[in-house]
Amino acid sequence: MPRLVALLGVAVAVLAACAAPPPAGSPSGAAPPDPADWPAVLDAARGQTLDWYMFTGDEAVNGVVDGYVAPRLATEFGVTLNVVSVADTGDAVNKVLAERQAGRAGSGTVDAIWINGENFATGRQADLWACGYPEALPNARFLDLTDPTLATDFGVPVDGCEAAWQRANSALVYDSAALGPADVASLTALTGWARANPGRLTYPAPPDFTGSMAVRTFLYDTAGGASLSAPLDPGLTDALWARLQALEPALWRAGETYPTSQDAVEQLYATGEISAFLTYGPGTVSTKVADGVFPATTRTAVPDVGNIANTSYLAIPADSADRAAALVLANLLQDPQTQLRFYADGGIYPVVDLDRVPADVRTAFEAVDLGPSVLPLSELTARSVPELDAALAGEVDDGWTARVLQR
Repeated sequence: MPRLVALLGVAVAVLAACAAPPPAGSPSGAAPPDPADWPAVLDAARGQTLDWYMFTGDEAVNGVVDGYVAPRLATEFGVTLNVVSVADTGDAVNKVLAERQAGRAGSGTVDAIWINGENFATGRQADLWACGYPEALPNARFLDLTDPTLATDFGVPVDGCEAAWQRANSALVYDSAALGPADVASLTALTGWARANPGRLTYPAPPDFTGSMAVRTFLYDTAGGASLSAPLDPGLTDALWARLQALEPALWRAGETYPTSQDAVEQLYATGEISAFLTYGPGTVSTKVADGVFPATTRTAVPDVGNIANTSYLAIPADSADRAAALVLANLLQDPQTQLRFYADGGIYPVVDLDRVPADVRTAFEAVDLGPSVLPLSELTARSVPELDAALAGEVDDGWTARVLQR
């Protein structure tokens, strides 16, 4: 019910925002900064305080943002970074919608949002985002913007309205002391192992982001591939719900309850209650192994269905009062050195094309050793499959709630 109320609130605000006048470039009505004139952008950004609304539940991301991105913004560009923590990115989009409705054109308090998927699509529907800048960013030359994983966001064309800054690839994390390679080769094998070892596997309840991915992974496997379009075949979804219902007795607590977050799932793994789980952040596993949080026998695998890949973006509201600083942030996040820092320190996968970055940076990327627990980057990305379209992803979440959780 809270999710339904929130979605209704978004819908009402979207309609109101669509009827609002187009935003001005600044509180004074001046034209917004032109990313094609980068020196002017840098001049305008100096002295600005940038309010970046972002999910702060990923400690690997937090560490690089706090320890590297914020200091570089301050020392090199004179920009003060203020990270505004949000538990749900939709809350930040709602704030932009509300400010648009209140007539705060060019004076909005949200300067940038870590975004993707349905939240980006909502903003596109309401014409909330500044557009036309990603191709003009100086560091965009290091990205292949024609790559479908960068050109679309959960099936929604990016169309120059958000800037890519990191990739996520799903993978199966497992304790090799409990599961062998044959057990993780496919979802069929994994569920067979789970039935033989009840209680040792689980996933968070959708709409948790990773829980939704777990359900979509089973959807692709049930469909025999990732090429799906609206409307979903009722026979396919019936088969999916039947499959997940049949799996429940083998799950943690016999599927009578599901963890509410990925953090809760990882805690169950860390304490030895479960032996396998799906993740969107396989690169961060090595740090948890090195810190003794996860067992040394932890490994990652990609079942034969493939691993779901998506991209995280930075969206800049058209009403941002500090758009120049937001452009500087978008460009800094795409800097090959920043991308290397995210990968080396946090196991966060790059959006830059390693064939386009300077030779010394590519060599540094290749030299990063995430340890035996993590698949090599080339092996992980070679089997990636796309995300489901945003509208269908919500449909699948709702179907899971009705047909699996509440049955």
